[in-house]
Amino acid sequence: MEKIKCFGFDMDYTLAVYKSPEYESLGFDLTVERLVSIGYPQELLNFVYDPAFPTRGLVFDTMYGNLLKVDAYGNILVCVHGFNFLRGEVLVYQFQASHHRALLLLHFALSVRPLSCEKGFKDGDLFMSYKSMFQDVRDAVDWVHFKGTLKEKTVENLEKYVVKDGKLPLLLSRMSEVGKVFLATNSDYKYTDKIMTYLFDCQNGPKGCASHRPWQSYFDLILVDARKPLFFGEGTVLRQVDTTTGRLKIGTYTGPLQHGIVYSGGSSDIVCDLLGAKGKDILYIGDHIFGDILKSKKRQGWRTFLVIPELAQELHVWTDKSSIFEELQIQIPPEKCHLAPQKVTHDMDMCYGMMGSLFRSGSRQTLFASQVMRYADLYAASFINLLYYPFSYLFRAAHVLMPHESTVEHAHVDVNDTESPMATRNRHSVDFKDSDCKRSQLTRSISEIKPPNLFPQTPQEITHCHDEDDDEEEEEEEEE
Repeated sequence: MEKIKCFGFDMDYTLAVYKSPEYESLGFDLTVERLVSIGYPQELLNFVYDPAFPTRGLVFDTMYGNLLKVDAYGNILVCVHGFNFLRGEVLVYQFQASHHRALLLLHFALSVRPLSCEKGFKDGDLFMSYKSMFQDVRDAVDWVHFKGTLKEKTVENLEKYVVKDGKLPLLLSRMSEVGKVFLATNSDYKYTDKIMTYLFDCQNGPKGCASHRPWQSYFDLILVDARKPLFFGEGTVLRQVDTTTGRLKIGTYTGPLQHGIVYSGGSSDIVCDLLGAKGKDILYIGDHIFGDILKSKKRQGWRTFLVIPELAQELHVWTDKSSIFEELQIQIPPEKCHLAPQKVTHDMDMCYGMMGSLFRSGSRQTLFASQVMRYADLYAASFINLLYYPFSYLFRAAHVLMPHESTVEHAHVDVNDTESPMATRNRHSVDFKDSDCKRSQLTRSISEIKPPNLFPQTPQEITHCHDEDDDEEEEEEEEE
């Protein structure tokens, strides 16, 4: 942590934590109303949001209309069509990732069916494919967020929908003492201002909250309308925001960083230039595995912190129901070895909800879990946890063994004693005792090519440590 020079934040579901299931229920109801308004059946209004059914990290098969939970290799762990949980013999060929609320709404829509066919629904001369229905739901969700009344209703009742944590100003104050802090959110300025004002207004807030000051003062750089994940690629035009009216000023901003100024658009490259930082200098904190974490890691090489609110429940189930998982390790009679693991897996999954754990199904990790392991340097239920660690703390993941390393004892095995001919393919150093032996290994005479060394020299110490990359770059810059 001591090498981090800049701390970046997303706002929605990161700085601003929305209360569940109240906020999801609001978004669900508004999206259903939007679907009905564009022609979907009135019966959709009878459905209510069920927090036990959806989970993040699912994928949707746009060809056959199945909602899937898969592992890192695309193997199906759970398959749902409408509200029907299908068994593994159902074949699915085409996947497409999406937002879990859109998926849930589409599956409610699948329950109102005129005439079902393999790739959609048919009612007289009208045919609707699963792909077109998915796109309608996806568009409805976007409309509710950007043009609908979701934000308006949220602002009208902030106490009902937004969690207020008095430790937030304290953490950001400490961060600003050791580095720069910036905000990059997809929300517009007016909504951002109202949410952030509520979060940082601690005059009547929780006990222990820091003294009140404008929320803008906690950030060195503020970017709204970021349009992530485009923000991490080509980006958009960087413009200044008139904080009085909320309108954008004309022209592209090309000047230096000004404290207290709010900007609209821009890109991750511009952020690096304005803050004078790059790559591993920056720790970006967000909730979206693709739009916040994967893109910032692959495009910019930023350090990443993924906020996973569901982790609190996951840990609760994992600790309280660990005895169920331990049953998988028990010796099972041969005649029951096929059914027992399936029952234990099902019992464990149902402790989390209808779709099971966000991270696993039995002993197999989900696609979402593999993405977290690959792209998130840190992850937690809340970034507020950083308040309990010094900024010099070194976070290091537990050592992971490959199967052949975890199942074989660390005992010496003489390759000459084994029967396998492949076991002779070792890479131990060969001790050539004299120069005649070395010369015999060359295809040309030494006098002709004059090599500086006949054979590679065995390293006597560690040659590279990626934790020291930043130090080497700094030394190179000083030499220049």
